[in-house]
Amino acid sequence: MNTAENDLLDDFFSDDALNLPEDYRSGYVAIVGRPNVGKSTLMNHMLGQKLSITSRKPQTTRHRIHGILSSNDMQAVFVDTPGIHSNEVRLINERMNKAALSALVDVDLVLFVVDGEQWRDDDLLTLQKISQTDTPVVLVINKADTIKDKDSILPLIETYHENFEFADIVPVSALKNKNLDRLQHVIRSHLPQGTPIYDTEQITDRSERFLASEIIREKLMRQAGDEVPYDLTVQIDEFKDEPAHIDPKTGRKRRAVTFIDATIFVERNGQKAIVIGDKGSRIKQVGIAAREDMEALFGRKIMLNLWVKVKQGWSDDARALSSLGY
Repeated sequence: MNTAENDLLDDFFSDDALNLPEDYRSGYVAIVGRPNVGKSTLMNHMLGQKLSITSRKPQTTRHRIHGILSSNDMQAVFVDTPGIHSNEVRLINERMNKAALSALVDVDLVLFVVDGEQWRDDDLLTLQKISQTDTPVVLVINKADTIKDKDSILPLIETYHENFEFADIVPVSALKNKNLDRLQHVIRSHLPQGTPIYDTEQITDRSERFLASEIIREKLMRQAGDEVPYDLTVQIDEFKDEPAHIDPKTGRKRRAVTFIDATIFVERNGQKAIVIGDKGSRIKQVGIAAREDMEALFGRKIMLNLWVKVKQGWSDDARALSSLGY
């Protein structure tokens, strides 16, 4: 190899090729809190990209999901976690708690998200778990825009301070993008210096297959959550990409398309009827909404087929949970 070729390789693999400043920072940031305080909404709005599913129902998030925020001077790898809760009625609840708590290991910063208007026992439970680590913790008071009198938030902050010494406290409104720039600045200040962990164009470490299953589950939670709140899950049976090509029969150009077959599992026959809806109306609406989100996220045409099956007791069965990715 000659000198010129060697220099080209050095430039490609050096940090300078990425145009990184000397004080570039990168690290893992766990987002924790009790169910339904807006953790997934916070991550989505920090990323400027819908990645983690949301709904009004507590415990919508069931898996740890990494969202990657890259800027000119930092890369924060967010770990969105299931809400920590005390009511472990089934095995799935136990595994969700374990997934959330395991996120506290080997992260550089913890964002403890709370609701600005409510303090609950599960908040204290989460705080007790956090206190067992030596990781810096930032208290993120979400939905701060709903607080009419700023003085009313002071007792809440005092309550938290009595239980823990926070590295910073940042009030935000995740849904309305208020004060998120301040939160990003605080996050960067607590990350170690280092090069990007992931490619700076990457937004998640999760596969499209996984994201597709989560999108379908979100639409189901929104459509049938009150009637089938936690007794459903989604399995992707087939995920096949077909690149853009010329149709040999017609000579016409065909767009790139992804064919997705998915099975929705519920625990009882009555739930199956609810998910399908009258003459298939609900499952049709779920499919339309899910396909629209997938096409926006994946940037190509999606052909989606959905089936509904009964799998009794899946949420409390170790083998079933493992086979479904829990």
